[in-house]
Amino acid sequence: MIIPADFTNSRVIDLLQYHAAQAANNTAPGSSHALDLSGLTAPDVSVWTLWEGDDLAGVGALKTLSPTHGEIKAMHVVKSRRGAGLGGKILEHIISEARTRRLSRLSLETGAWPFFEPAWALYRRHGFVECEPFGDYLLDPNSLFFTREVTADPATAGSLPG
Repeated sequence: MIIPADFTNSRVIDLLQYHAAQAANNTAPGSSHALDLSGLTAPDVSVWTLWEGDDLAGVGALKTLSPTHGEIKAMHVVKSRRGAGLGGKILEHIISEARTRRLSRLSLETGAWPFFEPAWALYRRHGFVECEPFGDYLLDPNSLFFTREVTADPATAGSLPG
């Protein structure tokens, strides 16, 4: 079950803090762009949690950049649940929400280090392609940028200008 994040739930807070720490620990100083709790609770950010029964299995977040462009700001599945397709479920939920909001494009930044290879594969399977930096991002050898059209079929989504 995927539901909006409850920021009063200590398990949700702990997982979001762990996600930000993992991003920071697995890239160069100054190159981690994971939002902290204050960033995730901003009015332009929506956060969802994925539950399997009473177990918190993952989180995902969508930031609205403009009326037509959104950014995936968090994607994390707990280690014990990885490989079961849960990241894809969270990502599909975010894409569906972007469609509901009538966004035409979703983009994201992720690390360029080997730690992030599973994330790259997930995004590519869902139609994301590498792109130039977007928004306020600058070219950084420690970051990869991906984008896809929201209304397009994942198999045919193409890159858009950064």
